[in-house]
Amino acid sequence: MTLLHQLMDPAQLLAQLGPAFWWIAHLIVLIECGLFFPILPGDSLLFAVGMFTHEGAIRIPLALSLLTLTLAAFAGNVMGYEIGRAVGARLYERDGRLLKRRHFERTIEFFDRYGRRALVIGRFVPIVRTFVTVVAGVGRMPRRTFLTWSAVGAVLWVAAVTSLGYALGGVALIRDHLEAAVLLLVVISVAPMAIGALRRRGRGAGRDRGTPQRS
Repeated sequence: MTLLHQLMDPAQLLAQLGPAFWWIAHLIVLIECGLFFPILPGDSLLFAVGMFTHEGAIRIPLALSLLTLTLAAFAGNVMGYEIGRAVGARLYERDGRLLKRRHFERTIEFFDRYGRRALVIGRFVPIVRTFVTVVAGVGRMPRRTFLTWSAVGAVLWVAAVTSLGYALGGVALIRDHLEAAVLLLVVISVAPMAIGALRRRGRGAGRDRGTPQRS
């Protein structure tokens, strides 16, 4: 079983790690929110923390988890922003295996569309969540503006997803099919980017058909 598949199965992780699961969830949220690993399942782990807290498998109060997970998400963003200010332009020019240029380009489009609100809305979109803070750093967004909007995004993202997991913790269908529920959550999160890509492809195809052929 691959590491990514293990991360996508929070119940198995909890069984393997026990109390350490709570700390691992924080570490993954920190990394995903600014340290260039866009494939990490931050959404699903937030959801799982809420659900496991409801079940009593995690004995840490929900309010404390919301606070510490928010701090982890915010800290990851700050690190991503500072990296963007320092070396972001060089990272963009390098088209590597994890740091793909198309990820930056899509995030820049997202930023151009939503402006400062991208730091809030982008929290709920995988890949964008990882790169939006780097783009803000490369663009030299004022630190005060960045910190304000990033804090708002961290609070809303962690509170919404973790509380959703807690609220659904008593639903037997979801509790008994947690892996399927996590996959559904990931699909829902990725859907906006997929729809946007299809629309861009459709507009591009339309322009190509409308371009007159030269003789």
